[in-house]
Amino acid sequence: MSKHNFTIHHASLIVSDTEQSLQFYRDVLDMQPIERPPLPFPGAWLAIGDQQIHLLELENPDPTSGRPAHGGRDRHVAMHIDSVDVLRNDLDAAGVAYTLSISGRRALFCRDRDGNALEFIERV
Repeated sequence: MSKHNFTIHHASLIVSDTEQSLQFYRDVLDMQPIERPPLPFPGAWLAIGDQQIHLLELENPDPTSGRPAHGGRDRHVAMHIDSVDVLRNDLDAAGVAYTLSISGRRALFCRDRDGNALEFIERV
């Protein structure tokens, strides 16, 4: 038993254009923007349940191309979702490529426009 009671508050992702990224996170994934403190760079904060995704418009030190085709073989943020099938329909409609999990779980992986890998796992 850990002496600390950890929970994840947020994950930060580097993006090249906040407004274009919001078209994916807000409009396709339906994440809700929340208030962001004044910071010396552009970005957006999004609510996902009790946690958050922070989009940071900063110079990216990592390559955005040449990443593994399957996001499960790369750094990624994993989130629960009610229905993988509904998400697949939304991604298909938006023309966003994805791969299904090879673990046998009802899950899929996709990337945002900057190559950040995201995993969505269906709640059981």
